[in-house]
Amino acid sequence: MELKVFNISGQETAKKATLNDAIFAIEPNDHAIYLDVKLYLANQRQGTHKAKQKHEVNYSSRKLHRQKGTGGSRKGSVKSPLFRHGGRVFGPQPRDYSFKLNKKLKALARKSALSYKAKDNGITIVENFTLDTPKTKQYLDILKNLKVDNKKSLVVLAESNKNIYLSSRNLGGTKVVIASELNTYDILNANNLVLDEGSLTIIENILTK
Repeated sequence: MELKVFNISGQETAKKATLNDAIFAIEPNDHAIYLDVKLYLANQRQGTHKAKQKHEVNYSSRKLHRQKGTGGSRKGSVKSPLFRHGGRVFGPQPRDYSFKLNKKLKALARKSALSYKAKDNGITIVENFTLDTPKTKQYLDILKNLKVDNKKSLVVLAESNKNIYLSSRNLGGTKVVIASELNTYDILNANNLVLDEGSLTIIENILTK
């Protein structure tokens, strides 16, 4: 598959980029995508939630009244989960939600996500570019020129660029990543992928090992 290459002014250049069919034109595997997205979201969880159990509540353990003869139900202490502010039964405890997937499955998920984007014409190739200083307006102008300013976009760079990152971080509808950190969730979460020319080589090298 060949795509036109644009400059940051939104004009077509004489160059064309060839997308590797082994990455951008495979039969997508939805289950692999599901597992990789689940992994990504699980890894975002801090797992620091905590509720106090009966033995952790800071109240007296005195028995509220005698066992028999009151005409009421039997009651232990005010720590009981049946009372307000008592301990919680089976409450959440700190835990690690992460799990592991093998590399081939994660690569298949990224290929599947990229294939979906290519099939939906959601990929724009742009010449390698940089910004001299962090300028959000200048970065937004680039998105407007490429006609992706009104869509959720993911800009993929070949290498880290501090000025581009700083220019984009205040904008809610766009995200900048480097090609080596591209993941399935970010690909699917964006309506349009903006790839610079250099990132294509890196993506191909990573996903065709």
